[in-house]
Amino acid sequence: MALTPLEHDRRYGELDQVLRAYAGQPADDTEEKPSAALTAYLRHTWHTRPWALAVAETQLREYARNPPGRLRVRLGEFYALPDVGLPDAEILDWLRVLADHVRRSVEEGLVPPPAAPATHWEWHARFPELGQFLGGWFSQDMPDEFDDHDAAVDDYRATTDPHLVARLVGELRELLAFHLEESDYAVGVAELGMEVDIPAPYAPSGWLSLVAARLGTPRAQYGPGSVDGDGRGATGPL
Repeated sequence: MALTPLEHDRRYGELDQVLRAYAGQPADDTEEKPSAALTAYLRHTWHTRPWALAVAETQLREYARNPPGRLRVRLGEFYALPDVGLPDAEILDWLRVLADHVRRSVEEGLVPPPAAPATHWEWHARFPELGQFLGGWFSQDMPDEFDDHDAAVDDYRATTDPHLVARLVGELRELLAFHLEESDYAVGVAELGMEVDIPAPYAPSGWLSLVAARLGTPRAQYGPGSVDGDGRGATGPL
């Protein structure tokens, strides 16, 4: 039988996170230098879940030491490594190299400094709600579903839990704090799933700022005991 979710996470959960970081990236780690994919994983994990690095090192090394045998493969009780472009004969040694890099990073305090995401995986790991927003409301189908970009933003706000809307506003402000070139912001929104053009006359950062301001402003609530836009109590029409 296949692994249960609990057993999968216990044995391979953080190993899976490491290998997901290689999506679209070469597994060109050497003993001297980690790849861009592993560097992205280390940067994000150090600054969000530093305790998980020890788990990653253990799971990488354990898989390299005890890969699944024929019985576990036949029963489906194993983690299927994704294709990272390496020959099968090199995979286990490569996992050991990754484990060594993770261990060295922890033991020597080799922490990648904060920086804008460098890989597709890192963009989504760093800005998960922004990825949901751009990929869900600004796909290539957006012009068929909404009159314009403002209507899509309004629909997101109306149909999304307020806590997630607040999280998106925080992610937008964090992204804007990088002060990237406009071409880099364009790459970022594309990596996060936006498939339509930024509305004229805005540059990418200008539109992202506008969205953050729009979603960060509380909506007026009208009715007994509510507060209207100028701060006075609103009782509705007389």
